[in-house]
Amino acid sequence: MTRNPGNRWTRGRWKGVLALVAALAAAVIVVPGLAGTAGAAAPLTVAQARASQTGATGTVRGYVVGQPTASDTVVRSGFPNDYAMALADSASTTSTTSMVYVQIPAAFRSAWGLRSNPSLLGQQLDVTGALSAYFSRPGVTSSTAFARSGSSSPTSTATPTPTSSPTGSDPNATYYAAAAGKSGAALRNALHSIISTGVTRLTYDQVWDALKVTDQDPNNTANVIEIYSGRSIAKSSNGGGVDDWNREHVWAKSHGDFGTATGPGTDVHHLRPEDVSVNSARGNLDFDNGGSAVAQCSGCTVDADSFAPRAAVRGDVARMIFYMAIRYEGGDGFANLELDDVVNNGSAPYIGRLSVLKQWNAQDPPDAFEKRRNQVIYDQFQHNRNPFVDHPEWVASIWG
Repeated sequence: MTRNPGNRWTRGRWKGVLALVAALAAAVIVVPGLAGTAGAAAPLTVAQARASQTGATGTVRGYVVGQPTASDTVVRSGFPNDYAMALADSASTTSTTSMVYVQIPAAFRSAWGLRSNPSLLGQQLDVTGALSAYFSRPGVTSSTAFARSGSSSPTSTATPTPTSSPTGSDPNATYYAAAAGKSGAALRNALHSIISTGVTRLTYDQVWDALKVTDQDPNNTANVIEIYSGRSIAKSSNGGGVDDWNREHVWAKSHGDFGTATGPGTDVHHLRPEDVSVNSARGNLDFDNGGSAVAQCSGCTVDADSFAPRAAVRGDVARMIFYMAIRYEGGDGFANLELDDVVNNGSAPYIGRLSVLKQWNAQDPPDAFEKRRNQVIYDQFQHNRNPFVDHPEWVASIWG
């Protein structure tokens, strides 16, 4: 048989071409970062994030150094909840002035909250969210993604949901069962029905005795804690004297003109002990940031049309106001209480400023004192709960 020498040349040529293609492919593979990472922005350091609090979305890389419980307090053990964490550029950082405070939305708490995952302390994470203040400190809010730094697995990004539904891990799941899966107006209606059913109403005189239990100083059972001032004062010092404590209506009773009538005027969820003078300074003012210092109330401010309590209880105040707006909808002989985004509401059944109260709710999550108070009211007195102490994330679902 006669061989065709051209066939041998063709086969040899193709062998060379194939070898060249393989070499080029190998060269592409070893180029670092060529595939899938071109143009990707590097995460911000904590220092960069602190200097970039513009509200823009960014990813911050830092070490978990604890959980913020107040603007100047970060705890490294005994984490009270899963709502927040603090990041720093070094795992050994202890100064809050070198940290960013990270808000942990409900969708991430079981996987990234420190009470549920204390082993995250000291780990380096990448967190994506809005670069904006949290606890009145540089922070990351409305977080959308958490991942361990250098992880090869995709970043865990939450699918936005209207509200976190009660689950078996929620000790109050049965109480809130009718609210499961609801959001917006449907959630609001469900919560109103839940917290208005089976309620025991107190008289205004009974409120004195209730407050001595609900607001008892955990470090001195003979005292109560005043809501705005934070002062611990003898339970027996209640009355109208200048240094006594009296019953402060956090939702000012003139806003809706319900006075001290059994109902909103005696609802312990918004009635708190307060120094007589400080109570007078607050008067019936709406809530807002700014103003000048208030005597006998460190951290409180007041101006002509608004009042702000100390930072440690601003979230408490907001959640009491949100409770009142859901509890009293105008169907029980009292005014329909609502929030608005103004001040100077006078005797109208409104309280503002809504945007500030929403901010306070986010910056000051429920603490152990507030949670205990909610439970005591449920167990011993009114037999209903403040849903925003149990689920502060429901504020955003209802009021946006």
